[in-house]
Amino acid sequence: MNPGATPTTPTQEKPPPAAGWGRWLLLAVLLILLAVLGTCSPRRSTLDEIRTLGVLRVATVNSPTVYYIGPGGEPIGFEYDLLKQLADRLGVRLELVVAPNPPAAVELVREGAVPMAAASITITDSRRKLVRFSRPLLKVVPTLVYRLGQPRPKNLGDLQGVLRVVKGSAPIETLRELRQARYPNLQWDETEDDVAEELLYQVAEGSLDYTIANSDLLAINQRYYPNLRVAFTVADAQDVAWAFRAGRDTSLSEEVERFFEALGAKEFARVKDRYFGHVEQVDTQGALALATHVDTRLSRYRQAFQTAAAKNDLDWRLLAAIGYQESHWDSDATSPTGVRGIMQLTTDTANFLKLDDREDPAQSIFGGARYFKQIADQLPTDIPEPDRTWMALAAYNMGVGHLFDARILTKKLGGDPNRWLDVRNALPLLSQPRWYAQTKHGYARGHQAAIYVGNIRSYYDMLVWITRDKNAEPLTPLEAAEEQKKDEQKDEQQNPLNINSPVL
Repeated sequence: MNPGATPTTPTQEKPPPAAGWGRWLLLAVLLILLAVLGTCSPRRSTLDEIRTLGVLRVATVNSPTVYYIGPGGEPIGFEYDLLKQLADRLGVRLELVVAPNPPAAVELVREGAVPMAAASITITDSRRKLVRFSRPLLKVVPTLVYRLGQPRPKNLGDLQGVLRVVKGSAPIETLRELRQARYPNLQWDETEDDVAEELLYQVAEGSLDYTIANSDLLAINQRYYPNLRVAFTVADAQDVAWAFRAGRDTSLSEEVERFFEALGAKEFARVKDRYFGHVEQVDTQGALALATHVDTRLSRYRQAFQTAAAKNDLDWRLLAAIGYQESHWDSDATSPTGVRGIMQLTTDTANFLKLDDREDPAQSIFGGARYFKQIADQLPTDIPEPDRTWMALAAYNMGVGHLFDARILTKKLGGDPNRWLDVRNALPLLSQPRWYAQTKHGYARGHQAAIYVGNIRSYYDMLVWITRDKNAEPLTPLEAAEEQKKDEQKDEQQNPLNINSPVL
């Protein structure tokens, strides 16, 4: 302080006028009210947000049991079909976020990136703590898989090689429990780079000793890799379900429950049958025989199948599957009933088709294609695909009249005559006097027709996989997963969860 300065005291502000205090008080009250209203106003539910945005975002995986691009370039799959119907019910667009594996799909739901996941997710105790589950869609059994020609282990303590599973997958919980309870020396590898289907391929081609796969995925892949074998089941059957965000907002999960109620057991069974109704129709020996015959026999007749199918607007692989069921592509095949040739045409059918020689491979194939097309064209146009094709196959086997009889019986029993699953269930009745007495065309071997269609469906699936031109046709689920893995590695730093989000 300067010695000559005069000391000062702090100045005091004069209080504002009474009117000023009133304005300040009013403003404070308004701010408080706005804050209270803001915190008390209800947040929109997840279901409301989906309807407002017009998009249902779902985490999924590339898998033949869930979602993949089919031979015609369209997305298909058991869980995809159900999701599409759900989105249509909500009146919104379906957008899939493709995760590398089911555990990653669960994580996307847990962190709130998507409201739900449909990715072949098995329900486990640890997952119940992270997400909410829908009603079960399937029951699957985790099985230990090894390769034919290798010693079959009796239990997890008998393993003589590398066991590898997907990191974060449901089997890991079981393995940890079994190691603690019974097998203290049990070891396994966990991979983030491979999907379950890739691990099955590695076992099949010999670069991996063992993996654990769910029974549904294994059944599909055994048709393509017939040297895969089940050593034993690792755990009891487990439920597969859809996963939702945990918390108090249950609007979406409740809507999904209403969706399944409205869908009904019959329609659900039809969708399930489309993907799983025939996978065990052909055993592994039959699949191995077909793979061998593709190399040794089909190559001689492939061009004929392709040309005949193109002229009759058919998929050549379906036509080839019919030929394989009929004769195993043996042009000299003759049945005990006198039918001959690759397509096993009767004398009457050959005469009807004006064939000179039903044993000539080209004439037999072209005649069979024309005959199948004529049968398919007789079916009502309101039968949807693929049900229409399966019914046409049944009619090709036992006659159009008997198929119509089966459709009539289906309707009498309360089923849908336009759905193959319902008609297939009615086919065996055609061999029972009580039922075929009510029909126009009488007795038929309905059991045989049902097996016939199931076999051809399996052969067709295998032929699509074996003969597909990888440069011109859509990727298989396994190849799609491989391509996705490459993209994930490129984008790892920008996208730590390795997500690819195509809009469908």
